[in-house]
Amino acid sequence: MKTLNIGGLKVPSCIVQGGMGVGISLSGLASAVANEGGVGVISAAGLGMLHKDPSQDYLGNCISGLRTEIRNSRLKSSGIIGVNIMVALSNYEDLVRTSIEEGVDIVISGAGLPLDLPKFLTPNCKTRLVPIVSSARAAALICNKWLANYNYLPDAIIVEGPKAGGHLGFKLEQIFDENFSLEKLIPEVVSVVSSISEVNGKEIPVIAAGGIYSGSDMLKIMRLGASGVQMGTRFVTTDECDASLEFKQAYLDAKKEDVMIIKSPVGMPGRAIKSPFLDEVIAGKRQPKTCPVNCIRTCDINTAPYCIIASLTSALRGNFRRGYAFAGSNVWRTNKIIPVRELMETIRKEYLAYLKKDELVFVNAGPL
Repeated sequence: MKTLNIGGLKVPSCIVQGGMGVGISLSGLASAVANEGGVGVISAAGLGMLHKDPSQDYLGNCISGLRTEIRNSRLKSSGIIGVNIMVALSNYEDLVRTSIEEGVDIVISGAGLPLDLPKFLTPNCKTRLVPIVSSARAAALICNKWLANYNYLPDAIIVEGPKAGGHLGFKLEQIFDENFSLEKLIPEVVSVVSSISEVNGKEIPVIAAGGIYSGSDMLKIMRLGASGVQMGTRFVTTDECDASLEFKQAYLDAKKEDVMIIKSPVGMPGRAIKSPFLDEVIAGKRQPKTCPVNCIRTCDINTAPYCIIASLTSALRGNFRRGYAFAGSNVWRTNKIIPVRELMETIRKEYLAYLKKDELVFVNAGPL
């Protein structure tokens, strides 16, 4: 398997573990993935619901909780650790500053365009910056803005397609349109980013995300130009994932027909697993009375059918009468809980087996 280069950081497995909130990917999962040669990623979303110091408010607990998770990951691993921070979070800037202060290796940022992300870099800091995009146009816009305003280019770009779990950067009608598939997006983004890289003399690897489940999926998308992949769903059913056993079981129990597209209170479509809570939402039986924490800028309590932070926290703890689990399109393929080490080795073997199979086909075909 090829090594992924993110701003001089060498990722032996070329796998970035997806940042999954609320509380699904914390220091436990991130450190385990980093120990196996991948990029382990802590999600900053909703940390104030998990780390509760009564002397602080929700936003203050988000910051102290993030410091705790980063430091815990460093105690458990000397590998590459990243933090995923959504642009839509109400305390986005403070979370970015905290991550950089703590010396995290990579800040990954999506759910909005992180047009000003480089402004948070401090002298001599070594944190790399990786935006998440859903189109070649967005990739070009970020590169051009960063270069013009900060003389900085992304250290890598993650392209998230419409088969991803959680919030999706697509309109509802685009999600199942092949013109917006990851296989279509990757060559387009690679073409744009390669031109910018060549002119400015900086390598900017493109990382594919969304619906990548197996080593063969990984090899197929890398042959379209991706330098690596981001995988989230498959890491949930690991021993080290920070979610409850009940949450993991929801993944194992999910059937293909249980995977659904929902309208999130934050104003974006999302992919989730059907649950009793979502049945009540669809039936119009859910309505939040108050906004407890104001966690996301784009969420309006007057029109929201439920409080997203409360529902995701309930799901984390295994209560699907009060919440639901986000998941990628291939969640129905999960069938057992295994250690991260075994999962990484399985993906590697799948990748190499598919590569060998292709080589045999090529040899047997003979000369053209």
